[in-house]
Amino acid sequence: MRLAGKRAFVTGGRQGIGLGIVMAFLAEGANVTTCGRGPRPDDLPRDVDWWSLDVSNADDVGQISAKIGAIDLLVNNAGVQVEKTVVDSTDADWGLVMGVNARGVFNVCRAFIPSMNSGGSIINIGSISGTVADPSMALYNASKAFVHGLTRSIAVDHGPDIRCNAICPGWIETGMLDAGFDLANDPQKARSDALARHAARRFGKPADIASMAVWLASDEASFATGQLFTVDGGMTAASPLNPGLF
Repeated sequence: MRLAGKRAFVTGGRQGIGLGIVMAFLAEGANVTTCGRGPRPDDLPRDVDWWSLDVSNADDVGQISAKIGAIDLLVNNAGVQVEKTVVDSTDADWGLVMGVNARGVFNVCRAFIPSMNSGGSIINIGSISGTVADPSMALYNASKAFVHGLTRSIAVDHGPDIRCNAICPGWIETGMLDAGFDLANDPQKARSDALARHAARRFGKPADIASMAVWLASDEASFATGQLFTVDGGMTAASPLNPGLF
């Protein structure tokens, strides 16, 4: 029970990585509140508090923050993706992706940091896409690079009272992964090729990211701040050569 007695707020806890983190925090003894667009999911445990919230709306985020009060743990997981190049992206695409992925993280941090308990931990969900660009994902890549930079700034500006780190997932088995492969001329071949590039020889699962989040939230990570933790099964450690061909 590494998080016993801690109060946590996790954005985007409806499904995927966010739900995985909610469940892991709950199992470690935290009191968890989460949010997402739309009504409360039917499969969310009853002891998890739910708020319907669009994190890109600063006023709504501020109101929720005031109602929730002081917390110990903050996880910025809410995110969206649009599969387009720069020239194909519209103003609406910009507003959606940057609004949730960049402005949303900023809004939540700005609202919650002033009332966070001393020794608190912020965990931002970045991506390997913020360091190496996935094709036809221009806005998503850029939004995650913003998250990485903001993470470092928060750690520098608000330490030692608050630690702030980012987890940079690789290819995790969620709907976003499927949407990325659907861009390929041969999605099945693209999936097989990508799998061969993972030293772990598998794609990640939400639980893999949740395990890292639990550690960063716990006192075991008290000296870790301002860092980007890549969890990608070894994919970005490899050269461009496909190891499956050797």
